[in-house]
Amino acid sequence: MRAIRQSVWGETAVMALVEVAVPEPVFGEVLVKVAAAGVNPVDVYTRRGQAYNRVLDLPFINGWDIAGEVVRTGYGTTRFQPGDLVFGMPWFPRAAGGYAEYVTAPARHFARMPEGLSFTEAAALPLAGLTAWQMLTEVAALAPGQRVLVAGAAGGVGHLAVQIAKARGAHVTSTASAAKHAFVRGLGADEVIDYTTTEVSVAARDMDVVIQMFGGEAGLKALECLRPGGVLVSGQAAWTPGLHERAGELGVRAVAYLVDPDCAGLEALADLVTKGRLKVHVEAVFPLAEAARAHELVGGGRTTGKVVLAVGESA
Repeated sequence: MRAIRQSVWGETAVMALVEVAVPEPVFGEVLVKVAAAGVNPVDVYTRRGQAYNRVLDLPFINGWDIAGEVVRTGYGTTRFQPGDLVFGMPWFPRAAGGYAEYVTAPARHFARMPEGLSFTEAAALPLAGLTAWQMLTEVAALAPGQRVLVAGAAGGVGHLAVQIAKARGAHVTSTASAAKHAFVRGLGADEVIDYTTTEVSVAARDMDVVIQMFGGEAGLKALECLRPGGVLVSGQAAWTPGLHERAGELGVRAVAYLVDPDCAGLEALADLVTKGRLKVHVEAVFPLAEAARAHELVGGGRTTGKVVLAVGESA
């Protein structure tokens, strides 16, 4: 099968299209023929050797977001049958090998694709969608009527978090550059702040929940947006020195968060899609052989929604 593999950590030049053996599913696993694979910022950091590389080995096939068709099941697998269309985020943060024509993983790392969703859209949803879902519903326990700030609301996680928060009955304030305000308002955001011209910690106050995917000073300043007892859920806590200490000083909570494979969460996302409450936006699609170009776009940090690789002919 074709796959994008690297033998060293580095820039996009290390990514090579190669032929490798098709993996075999073992007990409780499924073999999925990949139609499309999502590209996330974590893929870029991992390629460079800057993410969860302690649990990864070289040579390495990147990618965690996939959508495709089950073609074989391992012994004892009853959740799916050959021919089922599935999407998921298998194995994260361990290697899943999503930039390839076939992937094996535990059946419970996948869910059935919602009807009406293309492979491209389905592959864009798992990692960013589960991140937003788990942050809001499990970590923050967002309740109807609460006020939530979504930072970077036009990005992969952000544009899904806005929609999920609205579906949960929250009042959503968001940040985005002026050029993306119309897009974010179209997602349902009640307020949109231009972070390039406005001090967010002044404009957004008394929040119950802050969803923060940026580290550094921005992560620390976001704590000031919370009401006493409010919670900031950070996907970049490791890159925000002093986050928990500053939260204690302000009388708020800060939670370091990493997404988990989660079939129940995937099914909840699929239900929102089916009900018309959640739509994933795909900015660009590249063929598998041009994965390096996809990484360059995502690595620029200015994408709206998601970027996807077309792996199979049906994507």
